[in-house]
Amino acid sequence: MNTDSTTHPTAWHAVADLVRHLGSRAVFGLPGDDMDLLGALEDADTRVVLCRDQRNALFMATGHALASGGLGVCAVGKGPALTNTLTGLLEARSAAAPVLLVAGGTGLDRVGTGAFQELDQLGAVRPLVKWAARVDDPARLVPTLNKAVTVAVNGTPGPVYVEIPDHIAAQPVLRSGPWRRAAAQRLDPDPDVLAEAFDLITAARRPVLLVGGGARHRNTGRAVEEFAARLGAAMFTTASGRGTVDEDHPLFCGVSGLYTVAPADRLWQEADLVLALGSRLEETAAFGWPEPDRLPVIQVVSAEDAIATERPGVCVLGDVRRAVDAWSRMLGTGTAGGPWPARVAEVRAGLAGRAAERARRAALSAGEDGGVSVARVLSALDAAVPGDRILVQENGLQDMWSYFHPHWSCGSTGGSVVPSEQTPLGFGAAAAVGVALAAPGRPVVSVAGDGAFNLFRTELPTLADAGAAVLYVVLDNGGYGWLQTNLDRVSGGGSRFSFTADRLTGNEGLAASFGLGYWRVDNPEDMDHVFRSAWKHCEAGTSAVVEVRVSLSDTPPGMAGPAGDFPLREDG
Repeated sequence: MNTDSTTHPTAWHAVADLVRHLGSRAVFGLPGDDMDLLGALEDADTRVVLCRDQRNALFMATGHALASGGLGVCAVGKGPALTNTLTGLLEARSAAAPVLLVAGGTGLDRVGTGAFQELDQLGAVRPLVKWAARVDDPARLVPTLNKAVTVAVNGTPGPVYVEIPDHIAAQPVLRSGPWRRAAAQRLDPDPDVLAEAFDLITAARRPVLLVGGGARHRNTGRAVEEFAARLGAAMFTTASGRGTVDEDHPLFCGVSGLYTVAPADRLWQEADLVLALGSRLEETAAFGWPEPDRLPVIQVVSAEDAIATERPGVCVLGDVRRAVDAWSRMLGTGTAGGPWPARVAEVRAGLAGRAAERARRAALSAGEDGGVSVARVLSALDAAVPGDRILVQENGLQDMWSYFHPHWSCGSTGGSVVPSEQTPLGFGAAAAVGVALAAPGRPVVSVAGDGAFNLFRTELPTLADAGAAVLYVVLDNGGYGWLQTNLDRVSGGGSRFSFTADRLTGNEGLAASFGLGYWRVDNPEDMDHVFRSAWKHCEAGTSAVVEVRVSLSDTPPGMAGPAGDFPLREDG
C-alpha cells in the first residue's frame, strides 16, 4: 500500500511540490495577484525568474527545456497575462520543447459575468499546445498535472497548459500517491520496419545522414558519428540539431537546406539516400534539395505527427538512439571506404577554402561601409570563449552568418539553441537566460541583431536579478536589416519608408544601470581585446553586452539577395 499521501495547503503549493519533484533548476514567469506559488517556493532551492514580459518568460522556459532535455516551467496570471504567452507557446510547439505553462483563471462562480480579466483561456491556447486543461475541482489537480507532464515529454515533445481558476487556487489539495515519472519513455522501433529501412541503407552508395533536433540529448557516446563512419555517410544537421554531433568529425559538412552552401550543396544533388534522425523535414531543412522523386528518405521520429510523406522512403516511429543502435548492430564493425567518403573529404576541404575567401571579401566590403564583418566577429568570439560554449541564436539578416559552417562551428563540445521554423524575433536573446540556468558552468553566448535585442531589453533587470552570466553580442545594423533589404529590392532604395537608421542605441546606459558589462566595437582591430575582456567579465558571474557596428551589405554566405521569406541563392 502506498503511504505517500500529502495535503497541500493550496493548489499553488501542489504546483510547487511538482516543481521540486521535477528537479527543475528554475521557474519562469510573472504571477498575477495570487502569490501562493512564490510563497510555496520561498524556502526551495528552485530559482524563480520573475520576468517583465510573459512572452519572454515562455522563451526562457523553452530555452531551459531545450538545453536541459527536461521540462521547462512557466507560471503566469490570467487574461492578458495568458495572451502575452501565446507567441512563446507557438515557438515552444514548433521547437518541440516540453514546457508546462500554469496560469490563473476566472473562478467558476464568475464565469460569464464580465468578471475582471475574464477570457476563454482554453480556447486561446488549445491551437498552440499539445494538451490543455482547466481544473475546476481541487481533487482533479494532481491527476491533471501528472497527465500534463506525461504529454509534454513524450512522443513529439511540446508545451502543455493547466489553468487554476480563482475558486480552487486557495483550496487544499490532496495528493494520495507519489508524482508520476517525469522522464520521456523511449520506444523501440518496429523490427520489421527497421529491417525494411536497413535494406535501403545497405543498397545506398551515396548516403547522407541528417541529424535533427529530435536527436538532442540522445547521442551519448557519439553513437551517431560511429554509425555515419560505418556507412561512410556525409553528415549534416538541421539548424535545431546543431550541437548534437561532433562538427570536427571528418564526415560533417554543415547545416542542411537553407544553410548549405557550395561545395556542400553538391552532395545533396549526388546523394541517393537520406537518413533523417529526429527531423520533421521542415521547409528550411529541405530547402534546395533535389525533386522529391529523386531522393528517398528514411525518417526516424518519435511520433506520427512528425511524419513527412512528400518523398519516397520509410518512416520509422521510435527513439532515434534505439534505431541507430539497431542498425549499427546489423552493420557490424568497421568503417566504410570508397569513393563517397573520399568525395565528402573533398567537399570539407572545399568548404574551408571557400569560407576563408568569403570572410576575406566580407571584411573588405564591411570596411568600405565603415563596419565590422560578421565573419570577423565570429572568429574573435571563437577565440575568446571556451569550446564548450552554447551559442543561442536569432535568425535575422546578419546573425544568420553563424548558421553557416565553418564560419561558426560547435566543434566537438559546443552546443547550440536556435529558433524554430517560426523564428519569433527576440527568442534567442530571452532563451539564453533559460539556457544559462539549465547549464550552469557552461559558457553561454547570445548572438542577436539590434532589432531582436531591442525587444529583449525590458528583461535586462531580469537578467541581472537571475544571476545568469550570458555574453550578448549585438550586431548593430540600425534596425531591421532583413526587412530593409527586402524593401530596397522593391523600392530600389528610394522609399520614404525605412527599417534602419544610424542612431545611438542607448544600450550602454541601460547595461550600466543594471550592473552589466558593456563594450562597443566600431573598429575590427579592437575586436579580440574586447571579446577577451567581455568574457572575463562573464566568467566573474555577470552578463555583458558587446555591441558591434555591422553593415547591411554584409549578407550571409550563399545569399545573392533578399526574396521575401527566403534569400536568392548564389551560384557556385
